[in-house]
Amino acid sequence: MHSLIPVDKTGTPLSNMITWADVRSADIAERIRASAYGEDIYRKTGTPIHPMSPLCKIIWLSENEKGLFNKTYKFISIKELIWFRLFNEFKIDISIASATGLFDIENNQWYKKSLELAGIQSENLSTPVSTGYNRNDCNAVVSSLLEITEDVTFIIGASDGCLANIGSFAMKKNEAAVTIGTSAAIRITGKKPIYNYDAMTFNYKLDEQTFICGGAINNGGNIVQWFLKNFLNKKELTDKDYENLFEEVDKVNAGADGLIFLPYLNGERAPHWDAKSCGTFFGVTVHHSQLTFSRAIIEGVCYALNDVLKTIETNENTITQLNVSGGFVASKTWMQILAGITGKRICIVHTNDGSATGAAYLGLKTMKFIEDYDALIPKINMEFLEPDAVNHKMYNNYFKIFQGLYHSLKDLMHAIYKLNP
Repeated sequence: MHSLIPVDKTGTPLSNMITWADVRSADIAERIRASAYGEDIYRKTGTPIHPMSPLCKIIWLSENEKGLFNKTYKFISIKELIWFRLFNEFKIDISIASATGLFDIENNQWYKKSLELAGIQSENLSTPVSTGYNRNDCNAVVSSLLEITEDVTFIIGASDGCLANIGSFAMKKNEAAVTIGTSAAIRITGKKPIYNYDAMTFNYKLDEQTFICGGAINNGGNIVQWFLKNFLNKKELTDKDYENLFEEVDKVNAGADGLIFLPYLNGERAPHWDAKSCGTFFGVTVHHSQLTFSRAIIEGVCYALNDVLKTIETNENTITQLNVSGGFVASKTWMQILAGITGKRICIVHTNDGSATGAAYLGLKTMKFIEDYDALIPKINMEFLEPDAVNHKMYNNYFKIFQGLYHSLKDLMHAIYKLNP
C-alpha cells in the first residue's frame, strides 16, 4: 500500500520505488491539511493526509524532481507493476486505489480535485477495477518463468490491510482486526466510512460494498527490535532473544511502575499523523531499571493501539473483541498487556499471515467457491484471553497521561526535529 513508482510507456521504472515510510513530503501534507480543501480531500478519498500517500509524493516530485515528473507516463504502485508484467496493462484494484489520496471512494473513480493538486490527469494513473477482476491469459514468458500454464487465473485482489480483516475473521460488527508486525494497525469492517478528520481514520475499500476503517501506527515490532539491539546489545536477533525479553517483561508490575513510553521512534501515523514526533520515556525515577524499560516499551505500543481504537469506536461501533494476527501474537505476555490496556477480549489468530489468508478467501469468493465472507468458519487454531479488570482500571489512569503527553510535548518534538532533521 501507498507505494509509488514513476514509469514510462513501456512500464519501465524511472526511479526506485518510494515506500509508505518516505516522509519527504511532510511539509506538503501539512500544507494540504491546513488548507480550506484539506477536509474535503480526506472525506472524498478516505486517505489520511500524510506523506505516506501517493498524492503527497506526486506533489513532492512535481516540486522537487521536475524532470522526472515530466518524463513519467504513469504513477503506479509495486502491485500495478507486477500486474503490468503479467498482462501488459495498467490496472489498479479499488482497494489499493482507495489508499492513494487520489480516489473517490464513494463513486469509485479518480477524484478531480486530487488530480488537480497533483498536477496530473486520470490518464497518468492506472484504470480502477474491482478487487475480483481477473484474467487467465498470462504473458507466455512470465508463465514459463513461473512454471504454470498460460490459462491459470490471476485475481487482482485487494490491499494487505483490508485482506487482513478477512484472514483474521474480523468481519462482524463488534470485532476489530489488529495486526502487529514491524508496524501495527487496528481496523473494523463496515458498510460505510467512519470519518474523523482530527484523527484521520482511514477508510479503505475491500470491495464495492465494504469499507475497512481504522488506523495504522508506525511503531510496532520494530520497537522491540530497536530495544534488543540498542539497549541489550543483541546484534543478530533470534527467537530466543524475544522469548527471553518477554520472560523479563513478565517479572515487572503492570504499568511499569509508573514509567510511560511514547513509541514514536519513526514519527507517528494514527491518530496524530505527525512525522516530526519522537519517542519519549516519561516518569523515569531511580527505582526504574532495564527490566522496567522493557515492559514500558510493550505497554507503549499497546497504548498507541488503544489511542487508535478510541477514534474508531463509536456508539454505533462498540467493539468487544480484537482478533490479533502478525509476527508477535506468539507472545502471550504482549497479548495479555493488550487485553489489559484496551479492556477487550483478545482472539489470537494463529496464522502465518492474515493478509495472505484473506487473499485466498477473496480468491475463493471470486471463483464462486464460497458465497460470502460471513459464512467463513475458521479452520485454524484460535485462542482467547480476557482482560484483567484490576489491571484495566489501573491502565486507564496511565492511558490518560499517555494521551496528554503528546499534546503537551508536540511543540518541543517539532523544535528538536528542526535541530536534527
